[in-house]
Amino acid sequence: MTTMNPGVSEVTRALSDYIAGAPQRALPADVVAKTKLHLLDTLAAMLSGSRLKPGALAARYVERLGGRPESSVAGTGIVTSAVNAALANAMMAHADETDDSHLAGLFHPGCGIVPAALAVAEQAGRGGEDLIRAIATGYDVGARIAPALGSRRSDTGSHSTHSLATLFGAAATAAALLRLDAGHVRYALSYAVQQASGVAYWARDHEHVEKAFDFGGMGARNGVAAATMVAAGFTAVDDPFSGTHNLFTALAATAAPEELVAGLGSRFEITRASIKKWCVGSPIQAALDALALLIAAHRLRADDVRRVIVDMPDDRLPIVDNRTIPDICLQHLLALTLLDGTLTFASAHDHARMADPAVLAVRSRITAVPSTELTAAVPARQAIVAIETMDGRALRHRTIAVRGTPENPMDAGEVEAKARDLMAPVIGAERAERLIAAVAGLEQVRDARDLRPLLQA
Repeated sequence: MTTMNPGVSEVTRALSDYIAGAPQRALPADVVAKTKLHLLDTLAAMLSGSRLKPGALAARYVERLGGRPESSVAGTGIVTSAVNAALANAMMAHADETDDSHLAGLFHPGCGIVPAALAVAEQAGRGGEDLIRAIATGYDVGARIAPALGSRRSDTGSHSTHSLATLFGAAATAAALLRLDAGHVRYALSYAVQQASGVAYWARDHEHVEKAFDFGGMGARNGVAAATMVAAGFTAVDDPFSGTHNLFTALAATAAPEELVAGLGSRFEITRASIKKWCVGSPIQAALDALALLIAAHRLRADDVRRVIVDMPDDRLPIVDNRTIPDICLQHLLALTLLDGTLTFASAHDHARMADPAVLAVRSRITAVPSTELTAAVPARQAIVAIETMDGRALRHRTIAVRGTPENPMDAGEVEAKARDLMAPVIGAERAERLIAAVAGLEQVRDARDLRPLLQA
């Protein structure tokens, strides 16, 4: 046992106690249900991502590294160390823009936290109930990092909130599954602080490979490393959040340490996280919702459309404006939706269609404009799609609450349908159904390694 240090701040003590208490903490039924949906959604992202370039590269990389066979790599037959598995699975989970997001926390939680949880649960032989409690704890910790650092945007000139929040969420999850006591949790958090990194130039990544590492792989790997090193006997500084030099003096824009523990145990951050309906970048979700509604309501085809104008928040538009990656290019995705009548995972990831003359012709009719009004609108990430038809009609829809957000959540059937579409091409329809059922009844899973035959291919 570690010795109590009277110099440990109240915030650090409360946070470490909360993480250490996760294995015994009973969660409200709605939190358990939401946690299962985010777990399923992330497993689906991992499996589909295993067939994309970032995931395939990560799998080959960790296979070459080798390591003690502790944890599995989704969509492959690889079993490697927990740290390596967390890295590979997290890069798979954010190999594209399929995974969940947390607007207030300014990060994608599932892509780092779930792979960390799965890797450590396999290593330690933990069951489904342990997984649920640890994942929910990881969301609670990760989502509080950006507010505590005073970060208001993810694309700041200093550190990337996407990287920092994922790291601390993964470290908390891993520490909970390893059943570290509060003192050892503080050691793990200290190692997490020392590894805190990431600069927000990820938007310049043209292949989504480094972005997969920045958003998912780095945080999952470093968080699992922090917790497993402490479990192996590494000692560290008792309080990385206070003292002469600490996380806040190093990285905070405006330090607010109290945000690390605000509402712990009563405000469960996983209930504030979003699951994407569309497997594309978050800023595009609202525009796709609006376009799909207009297509359905007016039976529109691409040939019916003379012009489309999309009003977007001016801070979000640059992320998706005429990008070279199909699943984060606003104009390309709207053109595909008009041509096909809907958007699928396959069509959103078909690079060849970016050069298709038919797609380019429709894309030339689509204009995106920044809107200061939408930037300030609540809830965030709204969009307005206005269509002028060939026969002179003016059609318009404003998406206020994006489908899949807390204000307009997807139900279990919708999440399962999305997961089925993503997983079946990799593991087959029958195994996908078994995995969906296993996650729905996760409390009955005695050992996370029992999920391995369903996840590997």
